[in-house]
Amino acid sequence: MDKAGGYQDYDFIAELYDHVTTYSTREDVEFFVDEARRSGGPVLEVGCGTGRVLIPTARAGIEATGLDLSEHMLERCRENLAAETEEVRELVTLVREDMRNFELAKKFRLATIPFRPFQHLTEVEDQLACLRSIREALVEDGRLILDLFNPKLEALLADNIGREIVENIEFSLPDGSLVRRHYLIRSRDLFNQVIRSDLIYYLNRPDGREERLVHAFPMRYFFRFEAEHLLARSGFEVENVYSGYDRSPFGSAYPGELILVARRLD
Repeated sequence: MDKAGGYQDYDFIAELYDHVTTYSTREDVEFFVDEARRSGGPVLEVGCGTGRVLIPTARAGIEATGLDLSEHMLERCRENLAAETEEVRELVTLVREDMRNFELAKKFRLATIPFRPFQHLTEVEDQLACLRSIREALVEDGRLILDLFNPKLEALLADNIGREIVENIEFSLPDGSLVRRHYLIRSRDLFNQVIRSDLIYYLNRPDGREERLVHAFPMRYFFRFEAEHLLARSGFEVENVYSGYDRSPFGSAYPGELILVARRLD
């Protein structure tokens, strides 16, 4: 598997992604758009996918560059952009690059990594390489927003390895296909903090065909001070740590999110 969390390996993810209800109704977009406005742009979004956050940022009048390794996701982002006004399209640049090692001609006032793509980097050297590449892409005093999930200890110890679990997530596709999603934890490496999981999609096509599609991927979980130390090693100073997209302070909800806002140091 590549280092894109399977998004390059499995082309079906791009077909499904925008319609998964937990993604399409996620409450982080307003937060990231507001932070983009505060920065004044330009903004670099690392792991931009289909443009779920990137396109609303451009709609707000902010110049935005979306970086992703998955050509499948970038192609869907281009299709989504095609439905936007020319004014919005002109504000967006898409680049296919590896988040661990990239160089861009432009410098940015804000870089964001919304909704976990950083957690597909399971090795410390890859995490540091990503953060250092982002730092080099920022202007002096530019900021980075790193969006992680805060590990829930009870979930890490749950006795559900190898058991397919119904998520109660159902949605439909534009072609009329009905989709149900389950998930399965294949393994938890508590020493290296890596969970290997499957997202399992059951599709009922309009012609009666049934499909079972599996998105298998590893995910590294981080604790707060570990994440802060990674940022410090990469030339950042943490300014804020939030528990939610309403900017509630870390620790005000459990498990909450783990959203770190850091400033580039020179």
